[in-house]
Amino acid sequence: MSGGVAEVPAAGPRIRFGVALARRVSACLLAAAFAGGLAGAAAGADSGRRAAPEADTAPAWSPDGRRIAFTSTRDGNAEIYVVDANGTALRRLTSDAADDFAPAWSPDGRRIAFTSTRDGNAELYLGDANGGAAQRLTRSPAGDHMPAWSPDGSRIAFASRRRGTFDLYVMDAAGRHVRRLTRAPGGDYAPAWSPDGRKLAFASNRGGDLDLFVLDLQGGGVRRLTRAPGVDFAPDWSPDSKMIVFRSDRSGDVELYAITADGSRLRRLTRSPGIDFAPVWSPDGKRIAFASTRSGTARIYVMRADGRSVRCVT
Repeated sequence: MSGGVAEVPAAGPRIRFGVALARRVSACLLAAAFAGGLAGAAAGADSGRRAAPEADTAPAWSPDGRRIAFTSTRDGNAEIYVVDANGTALRRLTSDAADDFAPAWSPDGRRIAFTSTRDGNAELYLGDANGGAAQRLTRSPAGDHMPAWSPDGSRIAFASRRRGTFDLYVMDAAGRHVRRLTRAPGGDYAPAWSPDGRKLAFASNRGGDLDLFVLDLQGGGVRRLTRAPGVDFAPDWSPDSKMIVFRSDRSGDVELYAITADGSRLRRLTRSPGIDFAPVWSPDGKRIAFASTRSGTARIYVMRADGRSVRCVT
């Protein structure tokens, strides 16, 4: 999930609508509102940066599939919590006067990377999965958001506007050797590693609307995956690399969809009167965790990979 904000060119009234809706539904609509605009609103919502009281957002599975980390404002500001996948044993991991959001579990299950504003602006931090003090990984006045671990645990991809617009970057797990991956007009957000570590799916408005793209980390080529009016956001690869789940408002409502990795087939997974967003596959590929306002406020839900058997866990 994933975790964060950027200026979007020429979206007109849709920008104002997106920001207003994101605020009203616990920042659920888009993912952490980096700097305003439609894409920013999307970023703020899915990451949980902007959240109303009692809102739970931005789920992240533990590598063993037994627990889910998420962002919540249930105790005031945004903090990181963990709950068992069956909805029991809720525990708060972070406690800071600033906001902690957009958790990402390391592949070995021992650490959780997240975004925090505890030192002024949004930076990436690394904490123990059982709680305790956190280590600061990045130092940029522009703000760093949406951390995503590589499958081997050696690298972390993230979105940052340190060069003016939001681009994707990668660094080692200690916060060193930062390298810029994308350079395009508009903004690139929400990176998600393919299971083999060779590609990154991400959201971008480089083509006008916010759509999904895939970056080949070896050759550097970028391929457009979706092309629809509105906002496609928060991609996540299935463990077998065949599918990518994401949230979209292409139908008018914000729902969850799954598309084949080559873009050839699309399937709608949810039909809810609320807003469904921030989807993430379970490690075994059988379930998808996501956030939804279908009960009136944002909570974390788990469903089967085909969209059936939905249940609330927070």
